[in-house]
Amino acid sequence: MGIDLQLHNGRPHWPGRRSKRKPTLIRQSHGHGEALAQLIATLPANTSGKLWTVDPYNDTVLNEQEAEAALREIPDLLDRCTDGSQTAAVRDLAEYLKDCAATPGSYLVFVGD
Repeated sequence: MGIDLQLHNGRPHWPGRRSKRKPTLIRQSHGHGEALAQLIATLPANTSGKLWTVDPYNDTVLNEQEAEAALREIPDLLDRCTDGSQTAAVRDLAEYLKDCAATPGSYLVFVGD
């Protein structure tokens, strides 16, 4: 189980799905997938936050407004960290959320596997 992050400058493009849109990927992160998935799995469900909706087994997409809202959850997520790899994963996630929130029309994709 792991979650990779992808930042897109527009609605995500998946070539295998016969999309006619141009590729939109700005950058991606594969380094902290397992640690991030473990942390997100510990979040309580049905809260007012956004991060609990991320599915570690499927893709989850947040737009720029949702990314901005999810940024408020980072301090709580950092408090849940039990080791350095989880802390690094949350800091990486925070950077992606900040960049998504600051880029009009962007999307952050959590790629679960």
